[in-house]
Amino acid sequence: MADVSTIGFGGTGLMGAAMVRRLLQAGHRVMVWNRTPEKAAALVAEGAVLAADPAELAQHCETVILCLTDTRAVEQVAFGSNGLSHRPGALRRVLDHSSISPTATRAIAQRLKEQTGADWVDAPVSGGIAGAANGALVVMAGGDAAAIEQASPALRAYARAITRMGDSGAGQVAKLCNQTVVATTLCAIAEAVSLAQRSGIDAAALSTALAGGWADSVLLQTFVPRMTTPPAQSIGALATMLKDVDNVAEAMQQAAVHAPVLMAVQERFRQGKAQGLGEADLSQIVRVAKPA
Repeated sequence: MADVSTIGFGGTGLMGAAMVRRLLQAGHRVMVWNRTPEKAAALVAEGAVLAADPAELAQHCETVILCLTDTRAVEQVAFGSNGLSHRPGALRRVLDHSSISPTATRAIAQRLKEQTGADWVDAPVSGGIAGAANGALVVMAGGDAAAIEQASPALRAYARAITRMGDSGAGQVAKLCNQTVVATTLCAIAEAVSLAQRSGIDAAALSTALAGGWADSVLLQTFVPRMTTPPAQSIGALATMLKDVDNVAEAMQQAAVHAPVLMAVQERFRQGKAQGLGEADLSQIVRVAKPA
């Protein structure tokens, strides 16, 4: 029998796991699914219930939240042989925190609505793993206003702001705008760090020297230390950002936006992946700006 008060969650990687923990801490009952079940074991030990497949989430939960790697993964979870659309007993809405293309999002939303009657809300986030753990994420949402409002109590467990940007796909467009600024800024910081190092000054001091000035930002304060002292733990892979930058480039082309800066950033991230840095922390884009 469906327990509509339980929230379903698919994709318990670093970001997803942090979100699930916040949901549990807020008192929500959570049913989780992950492609590799072992990666959800710690969450089950903390009170979550493990689902055998996405279809089980849809059978038992009105709201299902996804945090997946790319478009292919999202489509498989939604429409695969044991996907959400296979057994949508309780399903009323899906919130997708994955960063995928707006075009793919609109197609997925329409298909899910036709097959199950459920709403699809694209709800990409910004703030990173630390933001999820601290309940400080910002959510950029696209889709039905009522569906977003109905899902808001769950979102507020890990988000400090939820903004509806428009209809289906609008949240993903907003995320692409976010990633345009983030990726471009990361490359600028990497080049600044390299300039400081090659000029013989203490690059690590840049975060202090520039604090409070126009160049200061969360990204500057986060990544100057990580670029000058390689981090022990990753907060995001270079290849994941490249996936987003590729989606930005596609959206720019479709919208007829002249984007020479973004094209240069895309090439920089492609160079990083070609150098074998795809799984490295985002900060290691500095190794492309300043090859060893």
